Amino acid sequence: MEPLPTPALPPLLDLTGIAIFAVSGALVAARMRQTFVTTCFFALVTGVGGGTVRDVLIGLQAFWIRDPWVAAVILASALLVWLTPTRWWEGMLLEWADALGLAVFCVLGTAKAIAYGVAPLPAAVLGVVTGCVGGIIRDVLAGVPSILMRPELYVTAAALSAGLCALFTALNVPPAWGWSISAAAGFALRGAAMVWRIELPAYRAE
Repeated sequence: MEPLPTPALPPLLDLTGIAIFAVSGALVAARMRQTFVTTCFFALVTGVGGGTVRDVLIGLQAFWIRDPWVAAVILASALLVWLTPTRWWEGMLLEWADALGLAVFCVLGTAKAIAYGVAPLPAAVLGVVTGCVGGIIRDVLAGVPSILMRPELYVTAAALSAGLCALFTALNVPPAWGWSISAAAGFALRGAAMVWRIELPAYRAE
């Protein structure tokens, strides 16, 4: 089956989003005082882990294999973190950038899956995979509580963006509108969670 045209960010924006995720991975290794090789590996799995798993599940070659700039940007991100004090990266700027990247990549991951014939609901799951799996792999490798295991609204925000994207696509909403609204909704939810410390309730046996 010939796929529909797949959505893509302008190359500069796409690489910027990958760099943001890569920096977040490299920072985890740097704070653990790991070697440069480990820092690069953390940057790699965080930057492209989700998109790679998505592509493998769809049956495609991983998106970054044919793009020489992706690996270069990831290595540059790791080197940048390695050469700077971790205190330079403290604060909320990186968190907000990560929130935006999460929302956008979840939408693009969902839209790409749909373009390759995946049904809307599984496509939304693949959208969440695109945005979150890299961070989950990073946390598991670091031995810290995964974003999946924390009550903060991170995966939930990803699911909102991906779910809305799948819904709008099924309703034939023009992509420019559907994708924009979906990304904005996920970003707004993640932002609200960071500002007001909104968390999901935990299971209570009683």
